[in-house]
Amino acid sequence: MNRLTDEFARSVPPPTALKSKIHYDGEVKGFGLRVTKAGARAFVLNYRADGVERRFTIGSYPDWKVSPARKEATRLKRLVDQGFDPMGERHEDRAAPTMSNLCDRYVTEHAPRKRETSRREDEALIKRWIRPEFGTRKVSDIRHADVDALHRKITDHGTPTRANRTMSLISKMFSLAVRWEMRADNPAKGIERNNEEKRERYLVGDELRRLIDALTAYPNQTSANAIRLLLLTGARRGEVLAARWDQFDLETGIWVKPSSHTKQKRLHRVPLSVGARLLLVNIKASAGSSEFLFPSELGTMGHLTDIKRAWASIRKLAGLTGVRTHDLRHSYASMLASSGLSLPVIGALLGHTQASTTQRYSHLFDDPLRAATDRVGAIVAEAGEDRPAATVVRLKKS
Repeated sequence: MNRLTDEFARSVPPPTALKSKIHYDGEVKGFGLRVTKAGARAFVLNYRADGVERRFTIGSYPDWKVSPARKEATRLKRLVDQGFDPMGERHEDRAAPTMSNLCDRYVTEHAPRKRETSRREDEALIKRWIRPEFGTRKVSDIRHADVDALHRKITDHGTPTRANRTMSLISKMFSLAVRWEMRADNPAKGIERNNEEKRERYLVGDELRRLIDALTAYPNQTSANAIRLLLLTGARRGEVLAARWDQFDLETGIWVKPSSHTKQKRLHRVPLSVGARLLLVNIKASAGSSEFLFPSELGTMGHLTDIKRAWASIRKLAGLTGVRTHDLRHSYASMLASSGLSLPVIGALLGHTQASTTQRYSHLFDDPLRAATDRVGAIVAEAGEDRPAATVVRLKKS
């Protein structure tokens, strides 16, 4: 074959008997023009790598002219001589995992190890932010700036706390990607998080009475009972909603939470108050055959998973503002502290493994501590009243 020219590339007729035909260049070995039966034209390079014949497509005509395509073929041949495999690299790039692949593997392999509520939150963040932003991109292509831009985007959306949670999730995903050999580093490390102020909200004044009245008036008593148990035990929402009857000993008044249901991944044994036991007895009396305290209302075999709407209605009935279901846990702890119970006892009831976690309730001890110090003051004052008035005696200088 003579040297390829642009005139030849433009005018050569398509093959009639074959799907495609390659017209090779007479100057650069392996370089040719592939023409399909439909008339499509592209420049290719045939070469051998590790004893395997490969064909690399340089680009289509007329986007590529003959001269630059020949130069590219010459460059690639030099790389092949140095041990580089252009087609192999392209195959590896095409087979490289995408962020969507990483999301799938995270959901199927890692998320099931987490608590159900945490798993659902992770899946929601992946669906809302991570897949739409990064899904089609290669895991290896994501850079620190890309992750930082996503953090700013979620923050600007008006959800700074959710932006931080997304960063925690994506950092964990990239740590797993390193372990799974999808990439060598974690681009989410070093992202500056938004400042978060811990919000401590407790039921005060007659708010507790209004809440009890609203729970009584609410028509769906299954959800109302779940909220009552939250208030009476200080348990987390997920622990209550997923609770099974075999976890309770109503005779001794003990709730044994399995490690799979607790945040600390440890078995947690909790004594139940008389009020909690009475509530459970009443629920049991009207319970069906479900293994769950609060079975799903959708007719499935599972348990109740969401009480957001019920809580919103009950909170409105009670006239409560700014109170989340998690604040019932804080209220439980505040009532324990106001009763004078120690931080270690409160931490044990709440299932805290770190004393620093319970320390947030230390300010609630002001009233019992003041009462204790008032007792000391009263004793001192009383002792002073029993003593006779003092007499001043003038001493001589000597």
